Amino acid sequence: MSRLLPPPHLLRALIATSRHGSVVRAAEELHLTAGAVSKQLLELERRLGISLFERLRKRLVLTDAGQRYVERVAPVLDEIERATLELLEASSATDTHERQVLHLSTLPTIGAKWLIPRLAGFMSAHPEVDLRFVPFVKGYDFSLPELDCAIRYGEGVWPGAEADYLMGREVVVIAPPGTGAQLRTPADVLKFTLLHHATQPQGWAMWCTLHGVSGQQMMLGPRMDQVSSQVQAVIAGMGLAMVSRCLVEEEVASGAVDLAPFPVFMQQAGFYFCYRSGKAQTPALQAFRSWLLAQAHGA
Repeated sequence: MSRLLPPPHLLRALIATSRHGSVVRAAEELHLTAGAVSKQLLELERRLGISLFERLRKRLVLTDAGQRYVERVAPVLDEIERATLELLEASSATDTHERQVLHLSTLPTIGAKWLIPRLAGFMSAHPEVDLRFVPFVKGYDFSLPELDCAIRYGEGVWPGAEADYLMGREVVVIAPPGTGAQLRTPADVLKFTLLHHATQPQGWAMWCTLHGVSGQQMMLGPRMDQVSSQVQAVIAGMGLAMVSRCLVEEEVASGAVDLAPFPVFMQQAGFYFCYRSGKAQTPALQAFRSWLLAQAHGA
């Protein structure tokens, strides 16, 4: 391929890394290893003969040349992707009817732990719907033509989106296996390392205040950006975590973690099924929404 026309996968690595400022986060988005992304960036810089990034305070930051390049290249790649998607969707018509494509984004933990194990039932009941997953980092931008709906976490209010509550407001405390008996009173949580979620750094402070517990320890402890990481850390004996009950039912039932003997903590935030305002009447979305709500609410 011409030096003036780099392969698209190298450009995708560039764009993803520029967005996150991190090779590791870019690798998660692209479903690659960090090493593979690093090699792609080096290969692109080698082909161009120009440095595209510099490292500042452990972040990768675009050089001026890299910034100008990304601003020009990213919209072009997005347009090529949209055109290709439209072409493939247009060619997916059968002799009797056209398949209905539904683009869904979901947060990783709820997707892996709850949605995927049930999804075969939807696919069997609705073979006319072609469900396609969009990277979860794009799940909050309904201006993207490739996103129809998303499972989000929050309090149910997002501009330009309708939202139906699914689950997740019921929060429990989980402990390493064999340690639950040490948690006789709420104050006993301070004997353990507390594991925090990066998007809810005040979670333990709220729980402790509710239970009349005080101490600096409630704000200390590792912060993780995925519930799945918190659960694995608890299984490994690192400490206690507060998680939505729906995400740890399997681990509690199997004994992989202990359920602390405290009342369920009800929070405002939870998992919601969201979709673009004005698109609720599309047949594919209606079918998926009805099925999803039935699964969540036990109908």
